[in-house]
Amino acid sequence: MKKSMMTPALIALAAVSLAACSSDGDETAGQGGDGASDGDAATISYGLWDSNQLPAYEQCAADFAAANPGYQVDIEQIGWDDYWTKVTTGFVSGENYDVFTSHVAYYPEFQKNGQVLPLDGYIEADGVDMSIYQEGLVELWQDPEGIQYGLPKDFDTIALFYNAQAVEAAGLTAEDMSSLTWNPEDGGTYEDVIARLTIDTNGVRGDEEGFDPTSVETYGLWMEGAGGADGQTQWSFLTATLGWTQTDEPWGTSYNFDDPAFAETIDWWYSLVDKGYMPTFAAQEGISWADQLIAGKAAMVPNGSWMTGYVFGSESDTFTPAVAATPVGPNGQNASMLNGLADNIAASTDNPDAAWAWVKYLGSPECQNVVGEAGVVFPAIVEATDRAVAAFEANGVDVTAFTQHVDNGTTVLFPITDFKSDVNAIMGPVMESIMSGSGGTDTLPAANDSVNALFE
Repeated sequence: MKKSMMTPALIALAAVSLAACSSDGDETAGQGGDGASDGDAATISYGLWDSNQLPAYEQCAADFAAANPGYQVDIEQIGWDDYWTKVTTGFVSGENYDVFTSHVAYYPEFQKNGQVLPLDGYIEADGVDMSIYQEGLVELWQDPEGIQYGLPKDFDTIALFYNAQAVEAAGLTAEDMSSLTWNPEDGGTYEDVIARLTIDTNGVRGDEEGFDPTSVETYGLWMEGAGGADGQTQWSFLTATLGWTQTDEPWGTSYNFDDPAFAETIDWWYSLVDKGYMPTFAAQEGISWADQLIAGKAAMVPNGSWMTGYVFGSESDTFTPAVAATPVGPNGQNASMLNGLADNIAASTDNPDAAWAWVKYLGSPECQNVVGEAGVVFPAIVEATDRAVAAFEANGVDVTAFTQHVDNGTTVLFPITDFKSDVNAIMGPVMESIMSGSGGTDTLPAANDSVNALFE
């Protein structure tokens, strides 16, 4: 979901305390879940970062409390950076959420440090059906020994958001956008379209004589950071069509940043800066890609399905939102990184049974159908995914560009390994150096050696 997930929507701070309803509810759910008597409800603290999803989870919490009168849920929503600061420092201080929305970029470290609880005993005792989730999502939340640490809550893929007005003004069509091709040698029709959509301050397009790459009014493509070690929204959908992935398997013990295929992709990507089709690294720092797209400063941006509601809710006289599939690469397919969130139980919780009852509810059709009908993200349960697709369609949004990757099996997994923080600390500055022009892809083999040394 990143979810790379700095978005304009992730800025609010809201805390909601949802009291447990009294008396007539069902038996308290969960392994050993005796709960508490009316008037003495067990409180479960729950954290999440996405303000767009907050209303749906408020409803889930209210429904859970009504069905489980011995429990109440306190939800806190904080934007991405502050959220992870609170979670990580909470493990040090011993004061953390009982349950928190987790991300595969973080949970391997939590698991390794014994900071989150395994769920296998609860899953077995309560007979949770793990087959209801979209293929591949359950495995994301298993450690190398197959121990389960989360029930999948949602998933995301990548597609190309664009301004349909800019595309029409460039003499292009939706059909053109849905049939793009890419290769690292000349960029294919993907680069042709990026060039066509780029306009300098004199009104000259990037594929026209006299284009000034030093004075650009609208970029054909926006750079959303350098991608770090993952490149989820930046370049992973391109490298995957070359058969390249960061690691050869989940929980692998070596990375492949020294592969020439990766360097070729990044060299092509940076060439868009030199050509004036994409902003420099410095020019895009601290600026929201979505705001640039909506304001007409960018014509197209690859990003995640979690941003669909925000982008399509921002239509204006000058911005008509649209979305297209990622380009088809040399392997004859398009691709997307597949990521999925889950909820972890902090090992520091004082009431693991209550925490499990809430986690089990979050992973159930009862909650995920509510989330799906909100039309914000794609829930992990197949039935709930279908409801989300229908909700988007009811609002006039065709999300096939995102869902086709799951339907067609053209996904690659978000890289999951030990030492993720250290990997990011090495690769982040290297990728920023390359994309700022102060370094080159010839630095990648040495960086890869440093990454792989972590596993020795």
